[in-house]
Order: sequence, then structure tokens, then C-alpha cells
Amino acid sequence: MLQPGELQMVEPKRPKPPKHWSDLTVEERKARVIEIGLPGFRADQFSRQWYGRLNDDTSTWTDVPAEMRDKVKAELFPDLMTSVRTLDCDNGTTVKQVWKLFDGALVESVLMRYTNRVTMCISSQAGCGMNCPFCATGQAGLMRNLSTAEIVEQVLDGARKLSRGEISGGEGRVSNIVFMGMGEPMANYKNVIGTIRRLTDPAPAGLGMSARGITVSTVGLVPRIYDLAKEGIPVTLAVSLHAPDDELRDTLVPINTRFKVQEVLDASWHYAEVTGRRISIEYAMIKDINDQAFRAKLLAERLQGQLVHVNLIPLNPTPGSKWTASRPEDEREFVRILESYGVPVTVRDTRGREIDGACGQLAATVN
Repeated sequence: MLQPGELQMVEPKRPKPPKHWSDLTVEERKARVIEIGLPGFRADQFSRQWYGRLNDDTSTWTDVPAEMRDKVKAELFPDLMTSVRTLDCDNGTTVKQVWKLFDGALVESVLMRYTNRVTMCISSQAGCGMNCPFCATGQAGLMRNLSTAEIVEQVLDGARKLSRGEISGGEGRVSNIVFMGMGEPMANYKNVIGTIRRLTDPAPAGLGMSARGITVSTVGLVPRIYDLAKEGIPVTLAVSLHAPDDELRDTLVPINTRFKVQEVLDASWHYAEVTGRRISIEYAMIKDINDQAFRAKLLAERLQGQLVHVNLIPLNPTPGSKWTASRPEDEREFVRILESYGVPVTVRDTRGREIDGACGQLAATVN
């Protein structure tokens, strides 16, 4: 078995996106500003505009010499993505966006406004290489990893729209981030960690968000879970388990042939112990596949007594798929069994079904 830190994920060779301000650390930003012929103190001004004021129009940055603004834009803030489709539902409080990247790859992000928070679901890869058969993104395969800046830009777009009052409900701010869009975040580990640091860095270096409002999901890349425990960033770890037994999980989550259920859970309990953060177990409820009472009992036995919460997800089926959501009565029985073992459980809000809410569905309809 691989030891923590030894996991190697192969990304298809593709042209890399242009280097952007959000790809750089504070020290790198200052060096880059000096490199293009400006004094180093400008770096702080640029960050205040980009992250503090959420102003992405460099032509209006009056604290930058007028003759330098075009160069600043081209060298430091190149355009990374173009909106190709937007759909909304829930009276405009759920907004799903399809982005076209510089190389034509398509990714999605979703903004969900609730009464007490705004959550953004963001993508970390174009496509996904985990090949889970019930997932729209998994069916598309992996195109490439997103850069740190490409991931951050999904959040900034939502933040700008909220600050400008363009989302139903008036002005607001992004309070929660979930890495549950397209891709396996742990397979793009370096850039995902870079994104988290940009989101949590105090202003003006970053957005100044709380790490406790960020959730990173994984299908169970065990070495990366151990790596995440070392980062010192108390994000929530969400494990997409979907089956409590290796026999079924080998089929539903093919990486399970490499990292078995107990290995994934052991790594998760280690993360909980190191960070003090409760583990979220994600479990898609699939009719007659993983929703039987005996599997609820086995799941409860594996989780009982741990710092954990189960998030049951009614499956949002993809077009033409043989997989569909569990019957309501089977879902209720599953919940009852988990609760009888003292395992906290909720059923996820199914926002976005009418706008192809499952990750990858909407992008698949864009030519």
C-alpha cells in the first residue's frame, strides 16, 4: 500500500492556463509587480481592488497609473473563463453557471442563497477521472486540472454578483464553499490547497473567509486525506462513501479497488482527531442498489461513536441512466436505522433539479 503523500495522479497533458494574480502568493505578487516595472507597494493596492473591492475592471483602478493599466490587465489579471450559460431557479436564489475555459473546457459552479448563508459549489477539474458510474461528470472523463486562479474565479464571480445586488435577495456575501462541483478535489491537491489559502488569507491578500465554512470532498484518496490533516487548515472533510461494503463500493466508486472502505474511514478518523472537525459522510441514495436496510445497519456500525455526520443525497439521475433515486419509504427507513445507532443524519436539500443540478449535467448540454 502507498504511504501518505505517495499518491501520484496522472493529468492529461494539455496547454496550461495563463498565470494569474490568484495563482501567486503574496511574496510572488510583489516580485511579479516589480518585474513588470512597477514599485512593489502596488501589489497591496492590486489585491485591495481584486479581493477587497471585488473590482475586476482594471481600467477603473485609479491607484494605477493610466498608462500601465492595460499592461497590468494583460500581465497580472488575464481573463480566465467566459460564461456560456446561466440558469436559475428557486426564485433566482439558485444560480448555475457554465464556464468555458481558455482551451474550450467546460466547468460549472452553483450559487445557492439561503436565509442565513450563501453557499457556492465549485469545480476543481474539467471532468473527472474517478469514473463513478452514477455521476454525470464521471461519465465524461478527465480533461485537466483547473489552476488555482480558475477555481478562485468561480468564487469571485459569485462574490461580485452578490456585492452588486445581482442575486435575488439583494446585496450579500459568500459565506460557505463546497468543493463538490466537477472533479475530484484531492486529485488536484496542490491547486485546491492554493485556492483554500486565497479564500482564507486575511484581506487584502485574499477574501478573508473562515476555513470552517469550506468543505472539501473526496471519494477517498487516502494519502491526500493524511496530507490535508497536516495543512493546519480546519476545513470540513466530506467523504463520498456511497456504500459501506467493499463489494458494492468497488462498483460504485472504482477507486475503492485501491483504497478500501476501512482505509478511507481510518484516514477520516485521523483527520477528525487532528483537526477536531466532524467528518461528513456523503451517501447518494440509489434505488435498490445501496439503500437496503442491511446496508444502513452496516454503515451505522462502521460510523457509530465517531465524530461524524451522514449526509444522505437523493440521487439526481442523469439522462438515460439506469440509476435513480430511492423510494421515499426506503430513505426514511435508512434514516431511522442510522438514528437508532446514534449516528447524526440529514437528507440533503435537492436544489437545482430543474436546472440539471447534478454536476456535469448542464455542461454536457452545451455545444
